[in-house]
Amino acid sequence: MVESFLYSIYLVNLVSMNLLIESTLKTLQKSKSLLSFLSNEQLSDASVSPYYSSIGSHLRHILDFYECIFSASNSIIDLTERRRNPLVECDCYCANDYLDKIINSLKSFNDLEKEVKVIDDLGLGKLTTKYTMSAILVQANSHTIHHYAIINYILDGLNINVNDSDFGYNPTTPKKVVEEN
Repeated sequence: MVESFLYSIYLVNLVSMNLLIESTLKTLQKSKSLLSFLSNEQLSDASVSPYYSSIGSHLRHILDFYECIFSASNSIIDLTERRRNPLVECDCYCANDYLDKIINSLKSFNDLEKEVKVIDDLGLGKLTTKYTMSAILVQANSHTIHHYAIINYILDGLNINVNDSDFGYNPTTPKKVVEEN
C-alpha cells in the first residue's frame, strides 16, 4: 500500500517535471519562429523608442539567462555573470545556434529538484538565494514571456507582424484580453 502511494507521488512529480520542460520548450519555440522570418537588420534594429533596444538584445538576454542556468558550476548560478555575446543580437544564424544549444540543454536536463544557490543583484547589491532547478526554470520561463512582450512592442514599432496572437502574453492572461488587442 505504501509502495503504491509512493509510486503515485513519483508519477505525479514526473508529470510535473515533464510539464515544466515541455512548457519551457514551447515558450522557447516562439524564439525559433521569430528568428525564422527576421532579417539580421530587423534583429538588430534599435530605432524604436522609448528604450531603443533591439529584438536581438532581448533574445540574447533571454538566452543568456538560460545559458547561465545550464553552465552553473558547484550548484551556484550567478545571474550577474551572464555570457552576453553581442553577435547574438545582430546575427539570426548565431542567435538560432545559441537557441538550439539552450533547447538541447533543456531537453537533456533531468534533475529539477536539485538545490542550487542563485546570485542576483536586485538593485542594492548581490544577493544569494536558495532555489531548486525547477524554481529557476519557472522564473526563466516567466522572464522569457516578459521579454517577448517587450519584443512585441518593438515588432509593432517596426511594422513587423507576428502571426501568433499569444506572443508576449502569459498563459494565465485571460483570452478575452488577448483577442481584444
